[in-house]
Amino acid sequence: MRDDTSRYDGTSPDPEALAAFYGLEPLPAEGGRFRSTWTGPQRPDGRPEGTAIIVLLTDAPDDFSALHRLPTDEVWHHYLGDPLTLLLLAEDGTSRTVVLGPDVLGGQHVQFTVPAGTWMGAEVAPGGAWTLFGTTMAPGFTFDGYEHGDAAALTARYPQEAARIAALTRP
Repeated sequence: MRDDTSRYDGTSPDPEALAAFYGLEPLPAEGGRFRSTWTGPQRPDGRPEGTAIIVLLTDAPDDFSALHRLPTDEVWHHYLGDPLTLLLLAEDGTSRTVVLGPDVLGGQHVQFTVPAGTWMGAEVAPGGAWTLFGTTMAPGFTFDGYEHGDAAALTARYPQEAARIAALTRP
């Protein structure tokens, strides 16, 4: 059992220490470092009942969650670090940016649900260094449901977000 000296003292941990502590690995295609923390029982259709992951993003070049969409809702949770900006491109052609972070009275969210079929991409908010967040899905995530964003196609559909789309896509 830990003694009182091992309690969290409110100081910000180092992102590399968090990555080592959680055993985070690169997240294929999407980006960032992640670890699956829960996979529910398998449903008759082969998908898990639900899934949860933790993800670390930093302000390093090319460290972002690339634009992608999923066939079911995804709940994003902010845990530690700087705010995270989440670009959302809706099926009706509109866009918005949601900020996940600790300042809930200032308009940030500690939890936000992205509707199924919405293009989403995220990065550490300007001026920030890193963020630790998680996502949860039910039914759970499978790679067959992941659709990676194409910069040219998304820019044609959402020209008002061309700069952000360019910053949040990978080949």
